[in-house]
Amino acid sequence: MNLPMDEFGFRPTHVAPPDGLPSWAAPDPAQPASPLDPLLPLQLLGRAGDWAQVLCSNGWTTWVDGRLLLSLPGVPPAATGPPARTADPRPALAEAEGGLARYRSLLEDLAAGGVDLETFRERARGLRIGLVVDGERLWVFDPVHDRWSYCDGLQLHTYAVGDRPRLPDSGRPAAGTPNAGTPNAGAPNAGPPPGAGEPTRLVEP
Repeated sequence: MNLPMDEFGFRPTHVAPPDGLPSWAAPDPAQPASPLDPLLPLQLLGRAGDWAQVLCSNGWTTWVDGRLLLSLPGVPPAATGPPARTADPRPALAEAEGGLARYRSLLEDLAAGGVDLETFRERARGLRIGLVVDGERLWVFDPVHDRWSYCDGLQLHTYAVGDRPRLPDSGRPAAGTPNAGTPNAGAPNAGPPPGAGEPTRLVEP
């Protein structure tokens, strides 16, 4: 289902886990839909048991396992002091563009047979990119400082901070660093909790 974004509006309340998130057309395990991308910003619309209905930034609504959503702060924090080093969105955008270019180059090498799948995975390990643009609003993931930032067209503000160790200034992950970051402070590691499977089925009264 698609909703007109100019009428409904989009205010992300959660993001998908770093490994992505399965989705369903209805709160029914027999109706699977396309999976959601890793760290995709989402707006929670409602819950039914363990099920959660979410709105994606492109206006698409779907159902997911609400237990796996990662919460974001309710609103971007207001700037109360002098601009921080992330106040200018251009460096963060340049970092995202560079990461995307590196990933596209790896995909082209893989498609052309220049590297095998194992080499592709090794070279892509630690590469993290997150970018959502909706009109004048921007959400961008900063892999150097492991945080999402929000821009209203004027300044870039910290939106959600991860709990991973800080990356080196080069922007590349330290040795042994996992492949994906957690976009909100104190969030559990990605993946279902022990014993978690499909969302709880709805029982008719």
